[in-house]
Amino acid sequence: MNTYDTIMKLALERGFYFPSCEIYGDAPAGFWDYGPTGVNMKNRFVELWRRELVRRDGMLEIDGSQIMSKSIFIASGHITNFTDPMIICKQCGSTFRADKHIAEITGHELPELASGSEIDNIIVENKLSCPKCGGPFEKSTRFNMMFKIGIGPSNDEAYLRPETCQSIFVDFPRIFKTMRGRLPLAIAQLGKSFRNEIAPRQSLLRLREFYQAEIEIFCNPNRLDEVPKFEEMKKKVLRLYINDSYQEITAQDAVDQLIIPNNLVAYYLTLLVLFYEKTGIDMNRTRLRQLSTSEKAFYASFAFDFEVETSIGWLELVACNYRSDYDLRGHSTVSKQNLHVIDPIDNTKVLPNVFELSMGIDRSIYSILEHSFFEDFEHERTVLRLRPYLAPILAGILPLITKDGLREKAQLIYSQLKLDFPVFYDESGSIGRRYRRLEEIGAPFAVTVDRQTLSDDTVTIRNRDTMLQLRIQISELSNYLHKEAYKLVS
Repeated sequence: MNTYDTIMKLALERGFYFPSCEIYGDAPAGFWDYGPTGVNMKNRFVELWRRELVRRDGMLEIDGSQIMSKSIFIASGHITNFTDPMIICKQCGSTFRADKHIAEITGHELPELASGSEIDNIIVENKLSCPKCGGPFEKSTRFNMMFKIGIGPSNDEAYLRPETCQSIFVDFPRIFKTMRGRLPLAIAQLGKSFRNEIAPRQSLLRLREFYQAEIEIFCNPNRLDEVPKFEEMKKKVLRLYINDSYQEITAQDAVDQLIIPNNLVAYYLTLLVLFYEKTGIDMNRTRLRQLSTSEKAFYASFAFDFEVETSIGWLELVACNYRSDYDLRGHSTVSKQNLHVIDPIDNTKVLPNVFELSMGIDRSIYSILEHSFFEDFEHERTVLRLRPYLAPILAGILPLITKDGLREKAQLIYSQLKLDFPVFYDESGSIGRRYRRLEEIGAPFAVTVDRQTLSDDTVTIRNRDTMLQLRIQISELSNYLHKEAYKLVS
């Protein structure tokens, strides 16, 4: 069993995530539910995002609507440009995403903006046929991934948002005014987006309904190097991947050598890297990959992807796009509203440019799980070495046996901790089996209540990674867990 399949099995058996509506044979692909364990982990990841990006940088956070009018997506370009290449089998009618199918069969990666003729030529040259029935393919077409819906009795045309950022753009004028904004102004949003993927697969890695955490930084294009906060970041070494080669270079040197275009972009790329260092992902298996002209999204003038290496290849976790004034200019034109603001630093009127960090929550969760997975063959155990502040359960509360008052004492300790910490009470099975269950979901500590507890009010705390045990007073337990739970590691 490969690593991906092992993580999938663990996710299903331990309540991290599973297919939506799986009891029905006609349940559509691309929809997955987080179970209790997964929800806890996702919530803790989001809190880390808020702490290390949103609050650390003084960003503003909003929560916009998931259903938006057609006009917004005309202005954004999604109605005409938000498409993927599609091929259909002439014989059985099976549908495939063309670029992914070609890459799987030939190893040839197509750029995002590959033309239909280029795709068709590759199919002919490589004699590609339907993997289901062997039939030939029709000419490739472009499939718009927007979910179209109707509102009200008149069935007014609207769409589920394909990205969370559009509400940030259309809300920008009010936010800038009511919050007394100054450029650069970073606005964040966490929520669900919806994309009608042609061939969703691999659980959390390609979904039709998924979580995004997006940050849009509105800036004066004439002052992109005037970023005082960059001083504290400029010596940070970034791992860049440009033109098929790696460079490890400081953020300042990357700007000086024009690899990164300005201090603002360098600052936020560095802030992003510092965030992922705290997630437990192996940073030696990550990179900031510069996208070529043919790879960039239609709205981007400059782009990096933050990627992580996994057992199934490199995954894009964060799209880092310099969108220039594309969005506000488009919304200003379609809405007939003036979206210029005054920059008080030089009292000039400016249409802000935007730099974006668009993070995939679900892919990040999967990557953390895979990078934290460890098979300890010496002790015959499977361990998720999650950072304590990301673990779905911080500690298991375990009575050694369920008689002689140990159950009642353990339940009392659990009730004292459960409002402040994600703890779990377990009395089922041998103590060794209970340790193993906790290790498989990444719980860093196990608190064991034994007969000595009844005489001196002490418990043992077992460390997941070292398996060493420490005896402490029950009165010290809360402070100990609090200290360990919020001790950030980079």
